[in-house]
Amino acid sequence: MKVIGKARRRVDGRAKVTGQTRFADDIVLPRMLHMKLLRSPHAHALIEEIDTEKAKQHAGVHLVLTGKDFPVTFGILPVTQDEYPLAPEHVRYVGDPIAAVVAKDEQTATQALDLIEVKYHQLKTISDPQEALENPEPRIHAYSERGNIHRLQAFEFGNVDEAFAGSDHVFEDLFFYEGNTHLPIEQHAALRSASSPARTAAASAASATSAITRWWSPRRRCCSGGR
Repeated sequence: MKVIGKARRRVDGRAKVTGQTRFADDIVLPRMLHMKLLRSPHAHALIEEIDTEKAKQHAGVHLVLTGKDFPVTFGILPVTQDEYPLAPEHVRYVGDPIAAVVAKDEQTATQALDLIEVKYHQLKTISDPQEALENPEPRIHAYSERGNIHRLQAFEFGNVDEAFAGSDHVFEDLFFYEGNTHLPIEQHAALRSASSPARTAAASAASATSAITRWWSPRRRCCSGGR
């Protein structure tokens, strides 16, 4: 047993602890433009008005985008084809992207974000399943099965009544599992370079770089990558 139970040196360990690893955010290409996102400060709200004219006129800004520029939804999973790169009218969490600025450098893009004026109509926040049960309105998603319950699903395995009858003790409780995520040591970033209209290369902090590459394909009507 030369491997199991033995300490092994990680292939990428030395480069990471010495700062030599290059992440997506470290890559700089000639004539590269930078994009920054304007995000919602509210957990649940409707976008009543968004004014980007001042940002568009800011020196060094190449493009300002809003949800109206991305009408096609997408999603990693077949059951979640309801995402927008930029929220068109309804924000559902603090940090929901609503506008993007493309500029000559990161500082200019950040400055232009402050020039975008947004008017919100705040809605009641639904922050957990119990609140979703108690508050069918306002709806977070229009397609939910009942009020703010996204999906009603009950699972039974085997003969439940027989198992209960043969048990020494039967407990009934409510169990809740907190959401979790990975903890990367790099910034969320995505980079695309196009050598021709039909050929593109992508680097991303996301684990689904292949999916991002497909979204960026010139043949698609809508594209998105990174966060």
